[in-house]
Amino acid sequence: MKLYGIPNCNTVKKARLWLEGHGLAYEFHNFKKQGVPETIFKSLMQAHGWEPLVNRNGTTWRKLPDERKAQVKDAASALAAMQENTSVIKRPILESDGRYLFGFRESEYEELVSK
Repeated sequence: MKLYGIPNCNTVKKARLWLEGHGLAYEFHNFKKQGVPETIFKSLMQAHGWEPLVNRNGTTWRKLPDERKAQVKDAASALAAMQENTSVIKRPILESDGRYLFGFRESEYEELVSK
């Protein structure tokens, strides 16, 4: 199991606490230190589209100039924006056995790990 995110993000903290509280081992990929794994993100965008990966509700997105936001209109431009500023990535992203969850909802985590 692998969790992608930013350590100081409150939602990532909740996900990590939930995993640890359920005794589940995971590897943590820190976007700030390790960057955006382009191959994985391209696969995710192909399977799920690019929209679920962009956190348009976050402070970082809201602070971007309107001109920059308007440039994010497809997978390539979304990936470029995420590589420029990892805080615009929806987080956390949990990977387990080739399945992915975006964000943290306890019911979805329970369902994923019970399979």
